[in-house]
Order: sequence, then C-alpha cells, then structure tokens
Amino acid sequence: MMGTGTTGHGPNGPWDARDGRDTTGRLLRAATGSGARLIAEAATLVQGWAVLADPIAGAVYSAPAAAAADGVHAAAAPHDHPYSVQLPAAGAVLVLAPAPATPAEHTGHVAATTAALLEVRGQRAAELRGEQMRLHTTLLRLLLAGHADAVVDALGGGAYTHVTVYRLTGEDTPAAHQVLWRAVRPTLTPHADACTLLGRLDGELVVAEVHRGSDDGRILRLVSRVCERHGLLAGMAGPLPLAEMSTAYCDAAAARHSATPAHRIVPADAIGAPRLAPLLPAAPYARWAAAVLRPLDPAQQHLLLVWLRTGSKPSAAEALGLSAGTVRARIREAARLLDADLEDATVRAHLLLALRAPAPADSDAAADSDSDSAADAASGSGSGSDEAALRNAGEARLEALPGGILDTGAVRAWAGGLVDGLEPRLRIALTCWLRHHARTAPAATELHVHRTTLTTWLHQCADHLAQNLADATVRAEIHLALRITRCGRDAPADLPRRGGRTYRRA
Repeated sequence: MMGTGTTGHGPNGPWDARDGRDTTGRLLRAATGSGARLIAEAATLVQGWAVLADPIAGAVYSAPAAAAADGVHAAAAPHDHPYSVQLPAAGAVLVLAPAPATPAEHTGHVAATTAALLEVRGQRAAELRGEQMRLHTTLLRLLLAGHADAVVDALGGGAYTHVTVYRLTGEDTPAAHQVLWRAVRPTLTPHADACTLLGRLDGELVVAEVHRGSDDGRILRLVSRVCERHGLLAGMAGPLPLAEMSTAYCDAAAARHSATPAHRIVPADAIGAPRLAPLLPAAPYARWAAAVLRPLDPAQQHLLLVWLRTGSKPSAAEALGLSAGTVRARIREAARLLDADLEDATVRAHLLLALRAPAPADSDAAADSDSDSAADAASGSGSGSDEAALRNAGEARLEALPGGILDTGAVRAWAGGLVDGLEPRLRIALTCWLRHHARTAPAATELHVHRTTLTTWLHQCADHLAQNLADATVRAEIHLALRITRCGRDAPADLPRRGGRTYRRA
C-alpha cells in the first residue's frame, strides 16, 4: 500500500502511465482546494520542497515554509540550483527540488502538471478579478466619502481602526495594478488582522491598508518594489484613524510631489516635519504659532498645509480633490483671516513652520526641565517674559517670528551647514528664484540672465546643497537659511558680471 509522502516506486524503478494518472489525480484534487494545497501536494510527490516564487511578492506559496528563501533564490538564479526544476506558472516561477531518489521523469511530470493547474487557477482568478477590482474601488470611494463604518461592516467587522494610504502615478500604472494585485493577493476575509484595498481612482493607483493600528510594513515593501520595477512615483500617509481617510488621501498626494526617481516613495511625515522646527525654542515657538493660526479652523489649516507641501494651487487642488478655483478662493479667505500676504516667500515659510509647531501645552511641558536654569540665567526675568508673550499673543504675525527665536547657536549652525559655501552668483540667483516661488522666467528676468543660464545655476545649487529643489518644503527651509546667514543684500544688482550677452545689465 502506498502511504502519504511516498511516490509508490523505487529510486530506479519503472515509471509508467499508471504512475502518471495517479499523480495527476492527486494534483487535481489538491488544486480544487487552494494554491497552497497544490504546492504542498507537489512537494509531497517529489519528496522534497516546492515554491511558487513571484518577482515582486517573493514566495507566494511554499511547502515547507522554511524553503521559501531557497525557492526565491533558485527562481532568481537558476544556475546556482542545478538540482531544482523551474517552470513559469501564472506570472510567477514554480520551483521544485526533488529528493535524490525521485526519478527525473516523475519530477518532470509533477512540475508540468502543477504549472498547468496553476495557469488554470490563474485564468479563473483573472475572470473574477474585474468584479473584485470594482468592489475594491467602490469601498475606497466609500472610505473617502466618510462611510468608514459601512466599509468595516463590508470587510466583516474586523474591528479595523486605522488606515495607511499609498497613491501611485506613472505611465505603467495599469500593469502595476495587475502586478500589485497578484502580489498582495487581497481578500475580504473577516477577522483578518489587516485588509488591503486596491483601486484606480482618476487615473492613479490607490492602495489603502486597513488595519488595527499596527503596520507590519509588508505592503510598503511591495509598493516599493512595484514602483522600482514600473517606474512609478508614490506618496504614503498614515497610519491614521479610519475617520481621517480623506486627510491621509490628501497627504499621500502631497508627499508624492516630493518623490523623484532616486526616492520613488515618500512618506508624508518626511516632508511635513521641517528640520528647522525641532531646533526652535519650544515654548515661544508654539505660543506664536497658536496665536497666528487662531483665526483658522482645522480644515483651513489642512488646506494651507497641503498647498505649502505641494508648492502650487493646481497641485493642491489635485491632492484635495477640489477645483483650482475653489482652492484659490479658500487661500484668499485664509490670507484675509491671517491678515498676511501669502504671496510673500518669507510669509509662506513662516506659515509652514506655524502649521507644524507643537501644541503649546506640549511645548510648555517639554520646557519645564529647563525652566529653572533659564530663570537663573535671566536673573528672574523668565516669568515676566512669559507674561509679556501672553499679553502680546494677539499681536503675533506671520511676517515676523518671535524675537530671538532664530538667533540661537543651533539654528545658525543648521543654516550655515545647509547653505554655506555657495558662490555669490549661485546664492543671489537661488535667493531670487525662491522669492519668485521657484518660477524660472520671472527670476531670470530680474537677474538679467538667460533662463538656460539660471537653470544651469540651479542644478549647481542642488548639487552643492545635496537637496531636492523640487520639494516645496525644502525650498522653504533653504529660503529661511539664506535669510539667517545673509551678510549683504543678496540682491540681483549685486550679481557678479563677466560681460557678454548672458550677463548683460538692464
């Protein structure tokens, strides 16, 4: 009698048609269950291990689980594993490693049959994929519309509380959608620890991982691989509470505007936390920010933050899902409430600092440990300064930061480390370009240089600073650093001239 785990023939025994029929029958019965059962049966039949390896997801199925790494390596470098058998199957690679005693004919039959059954399962899944993708897109739209409870119920009531959102764009988005769908293998299984929703909204690929507050990073790794393989750019936001799905969606789009081919996926918190903010004295900084932002409600503050992150009103409108006219009108209203000129580069940089300031209560708690020493150094004037700051809270304005807040050793060291070493022509050109909100044509006109010359200089600035000048947050910080370290006027009239057409004066 043939027991489980045996092939029913000796190491050198004959292999006939009956063995083939029995093997095919066992594999067919396993395939009716699941892909995992099919791979496990194949491993049993060859008395070794079997792995279905995907170039993006890694090991899709593995029997035993410990063979996953070997299977992925064998699929990537078959010459390093001459003892194994590799066959393409359902967009992946089937790898079988038989026992030495298993006849080659038997291994080949198992491999060919298993690969064919995987193709059949893949075709069946492709037939159902259209409906599943439409369902996922519908659930994403419900989340964005604020119906988080209805989506959780549709997912089986898995007590999901948080969401992490990815927004991907690029020419190869449709193919990336198919690849990522196969790699993630999304299901709506009730009571799972996490559920991944994938859909294409307005021409971009949106991935929302709904979970219970903890993100294991698996989806991030898959999205990163897909972005590299298909040349996509992505922004990531979260984890955030499910009720803030629309905020995470906007933040992910804002972060995507900072992505480059060198850094294809950018987290929202990487561009939302300027490096200068942690260096500022916490208590006066937080009180000033709270005072200047008091006229704005949270929705207005979020709109301004997205605008400042993306760097333009059309980009902010795209991220927020609003019309450009609506965004312009709301920014004008915010400027009126703030009584500030939001077209001024310095005001915008200060506004970004204000929007990312810590809460006053948090900053006061953080400053408690230093309060005694600060009072001694000021000869008892600390409490008086606090009272004066509170009295003047209503007078706080975006045009000027609290006195002395930028005049610290840490801030000056940061600014010097960022922009020191720039040649005078590069420093003046960069200052002018930032004042014109990264618009090359008006900056070149004011500098009286050709636009091509200015573009070349800006590339030299980016190389010297080792910064991404396409990032609006980076530009705001560089603008402040140039002001902090300014010795002269940094005016276009002071630009060194060498004569010739390109450097002619007005």
